[in-house]
Amino acid sequence: MLQKVVICGVDTSGLPKLSAEENDRLMKALKGGDRAAREKFIVGNMRLVLSLVKRFWAKNANADDVFQAGCVGLIKAIDHFDLKFNVKFSTYAVPMILGEIKRYLRDGNSLRVSRSIRDTAYRILKAREKIEAQDEEATIARIAQELELKEREVVYALDAISDPVSLYDPVYNKSGDALELMDQICDETQS
Repeated sequence: MLQKVVICGVDTSGLPKLSAEENDRLMKALKGGDRAAREKFIVGNMRLVLSLVKRFWAKNANADDVFQAGCVGLIKAIDHFDLKFNVKFSTYAVPMILGEIKRYLRDGNSLRVSRSIRDTAYRILKAREKIEAQDEEATIARIAQELELKEREVVYALDAISDPVSLYDPVYNKSGDALELMDQICDETQS
């Protein structure tokens, strides 16, 4: 008996199950440019995504987001699959789907930050540790000099990996009068 799971607004118990022959036929058709076959193939393989997503449900991640990341992996697998590989599509797709899910969980940001900027930020953090280990103050200017970067590149990279904050986050709260971050931003139109 299939357990009913609603994810991303989809009742997964109603997802179709494609036979191996139908999978092969749809793959050939979609590789020939048939958009309807592509859509049917994607929907027909969402059970594969769901089976992989279940492994990650205990990781405190939003199941809908993890499912969507898995669907991105499924679509990438479809786009890169070649019939000449001489393997079942699912064999090819599983590592790509898992890779997208793991990438989502690893990067876990609500904002997508490019790998090069993230790598720069981690180099900056290592440089800061190195500078502080030498009993020097790790200023933006000093870090930029150490890594041969511009100061604004250092600031940009560090900002990119910091967690976003809400404009409604309280920055001061005394006797019930909360001052929010938004209250600290100057309204240029009122000057």
